[in-house]
Amino acid sequence: MNKQNRIAVALLALAVLAGCAEGLGGGSYTRDEVRREQNVRMGVVESVRPVQIEGTRSIVGPAAGAVVGGIAGSTVGGGRGSDIAAVLGAVAGGVAGQAIEQGTTRRNGIEVTVKLDSGALVAIVQEADEAFKAGDRVRILSDGRTSRVTH
Repeated sequence: MNKQNRIAVALLALAVLAGCAEGLGGGSYTRDEVRREQNVRMGVVESVRPVQIEGTRSIVGPAAGAVVGGIAGSTVGGGRGSDIAAVLGAVAGGVAGQAIEQGTTRRNGIEVTVKLDSGALVAIVQEADEAFKAGDRVRILSDGRTSRVTH
């Protein structure tokens, strides 16, 4: 496989892996949350505001970027110059890969503030996959670690 094909394959792998980000919305459940009892509290939405949920920071983005950068750098020059370019390309690719991963996995979210029937006020941030407005009657599902607001 020539160097250009290797670069294309590495970029494609980075794009696919970045798309595997886990959702944080009211309707998204992790594998660990399935079949787990949850407490239910009822309340009324006091306010909703948009927020940004930061992207993931795994080893995948920097590693894929370093591979792509190293391959691209190795095509520059020849001999020792090629080796130095490969190292510099790998470093730059790792930094770029992390930025790409964070950018592609960043999500729009909402902060929902709810006045519970008990009188307590709680705020929960989740992905903006369900629309809420002040005055909506909602339920909060909590398992002790995670909470979500649903209609």
